[in-house]
Amino acid sequence: MTIQMALDLGRSAMMLGFKLIGPVLVFSLIIGLAVGVFQAATSIQEMTLTFIPKIVVVALVVLIFMPWYVKVIVGFTTELFQVIQGF
Repeated sequence: MTIQMALDLGRSAMMLGFKLIGPVLVFSLIIGLAVGVFQAATSIQEMTLTFIPKIVVVALVVLIFMPWYVKVIVGFTTELFQVIQGF
């Protein structure tokens, strides 16, 4: 295995991580912003108010996107095994 192959595999793994965490971060950002606007509008400054909606939304996003997550991870793993087999 050359250094370039190792760098390419590392870059691919990092891009895969960014791709997988993207939907969770986007929905978490949206719900955090909505809760922040709600808190500013109602003058409710309860710190724990932000955690429950974010936890629920993140859990729902993970459940909804789980088939896609598995498909992407299996595809990456298959490509990785093919690279290893070709080595």
